Amino acid sequence: MNWCHYRFRSLWDLPGTPAEVYAVLERVEDYPLWWPQVREATPAGGRSGIARFRSFLPYDLHVTAHERRRDPGAGVLEIAMTGDLDGWARWTVGPGPRGTLARYDQEVEVRRPLLRRLAVPGRPVFLLNHALMMRAGRRGLTAYLEAV
Repeated sequence: MNWCHYRFRSLWDLPGTPAEVYAVLERVEDYPLWWPQVREATPAGGRSGIARFRSFLPYDLHVTAHERRRDPGAGVLEIAMTGDLDGWARWTVGPGPRGTLARYDQEVEVRRPLLRRLAVPGRPVFLLNHALMMRAGRRGLTAYLEAV
């Protein structure tokens, strides 16, 4: 088993139409407005950007994201990322019980040296850290959508 490799899936039942949710999700520079753990999301020209994340653990993760797919018709937004995390992430948005179901899939390998050294003993804590970040993101996006 590669202890530095992670695969995640989250399902968010959100208010609003799929088109409304997609429009918010494609404005990555606005993520810090509704997702507390996304501390920065800065466009870097073209179809790239730089992001900084921090959840309850006392470290920041920095990644450079490159858009791989933007397909409003299919409801898909996908990026490749490099930096402290190497891999990809994808939003898939479609109809859901409250209006929209947003599925977040991510597959990454941790590259940050300290986190690699802590891979085995820290894995449960890293998984919890990610789960808390995703829960806060869902809550933040729900509130944001309800306010607009």
